[in-house]
Amino acid sequence: MSDSRRSLILTGASRGIGHATVKRFSDEGWQIITCSRDPVPAHCERDPNWTSHIPTDLNDPDDVERFIDEANALLGDAPLNALVNNAAVSPKTDFQERLGCLNGPLEDWREVFQLNFFTPLALARGFVPALARASKMDEDNPHVSGAEGRASIVNITSIAGHAIHPFAGSAYSTSKAALSALTREMAVEFAGLGVRVNAVAPGEIETEMVGDEYEPLVNRIPMHRMGTADEVAATVFQLCNPDFSYVTGTEIFITGGQHLY
Repeated sequence: MSDSRRSLILTGASRGIGHATVKRFSDEGWQIITCSRDPVPAHCERDPNWTSHIPTDLNDPDDVERFIDEANALLGDAPLNALVNNAAVSPKTDFQERLGCLNGPLEDWREVFQLNFFTPLALARGFVPALARASKMDEDNPHVSGAEGRASIVNITSIAGHAIHPFAGSAYSTSKAALSALTREMAVEFAGLGVRVNAVAPGEIETEMVGDEYEPLVNRIPMHRMGTADEVAATVFQLCNPDFSYVTGTEIFITGGQHLY
């Protein structure tokens, strides 16, 4: 990894919002390390900015630690400018129902919280030295202003963490609510290290996980359409931009106004 170019680590990169976010950062010239359970798409292997893809089971704490070690080895002494915690799971029961308070084993709840809540915390801890290096390098440069906000963590939360959602089960919704609270706590604790921590909360976004059952929800969206993964990616990118160096502890709703109801 080069310390002359800005760098990103992103989880859940193989599809949807994660894939769109990687493309946006790559188009802006960032060097990128990613992970997911799936291999990197073939066309992405030809992207010169895609430094490395590390297949990882983010539900396995031991595999998370392996990913942290391998990614830090790739970084070497170079700084890390952004960590985007995108990977998440919203499982169904054996009866194809969303995992709720009255159905499904508690062990399934623990797996949801492991990936959606504990893994982002573990990754933030594991990469904070590299993130702090990004701010320190800019701090030592007299031509850079706002250097203490040059490194950024963005957690992908959800509208479901703030209101009852017809298709998001209780396990998923409460894990995202917990991640929203964690974002605020991290923003305070990481500020002294020069690392900003924010979140984006998508609403109804057109991805491969959205089916026909989502169409009636469009009537509840003031902008009368679903969002796109590219629109989420653009917001994530701006939160990692030096222009936002005084923004931390914020959660931005990407919902077309749906969260206002």
